[in-house]
Amino acid sequence: MITAGSRRQTVIGHAILWIAALLALYPFLSVVLLALSEPGSRHSGFSLPTSLSFDNFAEAWDRGLSAQPLLSSLLVAAVVVVVTILLAVLAGYAFSVFPFPLKGVLLVLLLAGLVMPYEATVIPLYHQLKSWDLINTYWALILPQIGLSLPFAIFWMRTFFDSTPPALREAASVDGASRFRTLRSILLPMAMPAIGTLATLLFLFAWNEFLLALVLVPDDKSVQTAPLALSFFAGNRRNSDPGVTAAAAVLVALPVLISYIALQRRMISGMLAGAVKE
Repeated sequence: MITAGSRRQTVIGHAILWIAALLALYPFLSVVLLALSEPGSRHSGFSLPTSLSFDNFAEAWDRGLSAQPLLSSLLVAAVVVVVTILLAVLAGYAFSVFPFPLKGVLLVLLLAGLVMPYEATVIPLYHQLKSWDLINTYWALILPQIGLSLPFAIFWMRTFFDSTPPALREAASVDGASRFRTLRSILLPMAMPAIGTLATLLFLFAWNEFLLALVLVPDDKSVQTAPLALSFFAGNRRNSDPGVTAAAAVLVALPVLISYIALQRRMISGMLAGAVKE
């Protein structure tokens, strides 16, 4: 039976969520409306433009925000996601199942890599990659992001494997399955929601990475990523029209928004996977 107190709590909770959603959406919708306004108009804020136009997007594309930085970001993000997930699944399974020397020490080192601000590693990374002649290459973006993503990804997969019933592994062992076969045939299909969520998060992190791109690929436009190209685009006096800059920002954010909308159900289910342990 629904009481007056519970109904009031529901109404208050929904009101808070609506307010939070409006506060979160206001900046994004303001940028979208500014991008859809007529070129050269002084539309600002959340007010509707007098007419909608896609001319700002065409102008942003013609002025230099072409497909190259978007493809560079897609390439870097895809390689980072695939390699990180492959290594994290194997390492997370090992940390969860296998007993081996110095296991606790390695976990502490991973935790240090998880909590240490990566801004402190940018300068050493620059000198290290420069000595390997990797500055202004895709490897200068891919290798550091894999290393920076691995601690989080390993802890994520280790937590999932810890939540799986040990009886599954024991039954597979009784049937003669090796540990790798158990991972491939039994645990990996169960882990797909968690892996899907991890892939989404890693893709968002890799796509939005700016500081590493600014320091490690500052000169070669053929490997510059979308966020870095957007910063150069917005700082160019020739591109000072706010509507054009807003359109460029929407173009850069659009792949992330599409991927999140497409994967949000899998992302939520992956976050909830393992929350209740049998």
